[in-house]
Amino acid sequence: MLDIKSINHVGIRVSDKLNSILFYEKLGFQLIQDVGFDKGHPVIMKHQCGVVLNLLGPATTSDRSNILMDVDEKHPGYTHIALTVSSLDDASVFMNTNDIEITGSFDFKNMSAIFIRDPDRNVIELDAYT
Repeated sequence: MLDIKSINHVGIRVSDKLNSILFYEKLGFQLIQDVGFDKGHPVIMKHQCGVVLNLLGPATTSDRSNILMDVDEKHPGYTHIALTVSSLDDASVFMNTNDIEITGSFDFKNMSAIFIRDPDRNVIELDAYT
């Protein structure tokens, strides 16, 4: 078994650096450093909970379908990131207040979740446990 300690970061290719930075800042991520976005290197953002994002770019195509987990045609690859929140009600109010569309939801045993998408339609799942 590999001795994995934690997730180090999540890499997300984005098409518009500023638009993506502004979106993730709304969610509470802080810009740490742009180490060369225009050359394919990441913009590093970190949330106070410890989650680190690497926004990579620039995207070289504008495939607006971004086939993920909520369409009929299924392709291999990562489908979403799931983040735990303290209150799904508070998260829903936050999304509505900040004009971020909630694109889905579900309940499973003691967990409830809502889904949102970033500006490039990457899925973010927000989970809360009872």
